[in-house]
Amino acid sequence: MTPPTVLVADDDRSIRTVLTQALGRSGYQVRSTGNAATLWRWVEEGEGDLVITDVVMPDENGLDLIPRIKRIRPDLRVIVMSAQSTLMTAVKAAQRGAFEYLPKPFDLAELISVVGRALQVPAEHTIWAPEARDSEERLPLIGRSPSMQEIYRTIARLTTADLTVMINGESGTGKELVARALHDYGKRRAGPFVAVNMAAIPRELIESELFGHERGAFTGATNRTQGRFEQANGGTLFLDEIGDMPPEAQTRLLRVLQEGEFTSVGGRQPIKANVRIIAATHRDLRNAIRLGQFREDLFYRLNVVPIRLPPLRERAEDIPLLARHFMDRAREDGLPPKNLDQTAVDRLKQHPWPGNVRELENLMRRLAALCPEETITGDIVNADLAEAAPTPIQTPDQPARTGPDTLSRAVERHIKEFLAAHDDGMAITGVYDRIIAEVERPLIRLTLAATRGNQIKAAAMLGLNRNTLRKKIRDLEIPVIRGVM
Repeated sequence: MTPPTVLVADDDRSIRTVLTQALGRSGYQVRSTGNAATLWRWVEEGEGDLVITDVVMPDENGLDLIPRIKRIRPDLRVIVMSAQSTLMTAVKAAQRGAFEYLPKPFDLAELISVVGRALQVPAEHTIWAPEARDSEERLPLIGRSPSMQEIYRTIARLTTADLTVMINGESGTGKELVARALHDYGKRRAGPFVAVNMAAIPRELIESELFGHERGAFTGATNRTQGRFEQANGGTLFLDEIGDMPPEAQTRLLRVLQEGEFTSVGGRQPIKANVRIIAATHRDLRNAIRLGQFREDLFYRLNVVPIRLPPLRERAEDIPLLARHFMDRAREDGLPPKNLDQTAVDRLKQHPWPGNVRELENLMRRLAALCPEETITGDIVNADLAEAAPTPIQTPDQPARTGPDTLSRAVERHIKEFLAAHDDGMAITGVYDRIIAEVERPLIRLTLAATRGNQIKAAAMLGLNRNTLRKKIRDLEIPVIRGVM
């Protein structure tokens, strides 16, 4: 039996030699060339069982060759390799029909494995997707570390799919950027992208926020309001901090994912849920499941394609690229141009970055705005990082102790997050009632727990009339069990 023939195209002779030797040892026949014209002639003549091509070649871009190959030989698999190593390269390779994309430098064992899979997997009908038109200069994600390359490849593979994705990563790692990339380069790019921060919505109003409400559905509902599912119709709904969703809302979301439709609060007519769900969290949801804080069945509905975003400290090799990117962005926004010398880069790579990419971006913008020197040194970076380090929260009675926020600070922070989450041009109403309801419910529930369900004692503690307390318990749907704390 004649062994498969692999056609290799790369203008670097040394790479062609290495690939030829490695593939030959694995039992494949190899024909190699340094230009696209020869590769195209071989393909036209019916030669080869597989193509491995570089992107940058002297006479033609390897990516431009793929659609031409697919038109005349749709079953011929193409593997793309590139030293550019950007998200757009991976996305374009996938959208043009490449079987796999390998960023240089790559492991030869991985290449041999990919070649084996490409020759063994039965040919399928290719579903073509419109290509992303974003320029290389406006990449949503920056980095060439191995972990980021794997994320690029995952995003690229999902451009022709419509699967639910779960993004896990620490705060500030760029979870929403990944979600937007999945939308912008996916099948639903023509539809809206709607982001919802689940941690910023009062638990009593999550269902109204997600599914909308009818006029008169509750106090203050003077008009019918679309929920985020309706606003995202035909597009993508990004549920950020899904781990903070309360149990009752988890049950409702699971039902929507199972049935593909929902009803608004106070409504009766089912509405089709025509959205792609992308969820994100900084929490360990498997641990939350063990603790009974998150539904296991909902987790598996959302975790179809898991993507882990590494913290910045795990990809320190990307820090120089990111820093330069943020400096360039600052200059485009009108701030003075700045340069980083090697001592500054070295200091940036040593920092643990608890705030991740967001912290690095803030530092670059701060230095661009406030640093009088044109060249930023390691000493300047070190001084700024020391000055920006968080200080313990002090209270009058415990001036030197770190501890939780006061109630006022916690409420202020929550209101800021809530308003920021709704800063999308959509009119919001009833904010006062929403915030008051969120404070009242735990206040009354915990007071009843302290009095073991005795409403007379609870009313006295709260300074409320007993009938007023009863009405609030009924309106807020607070369970009351006497004798149980």
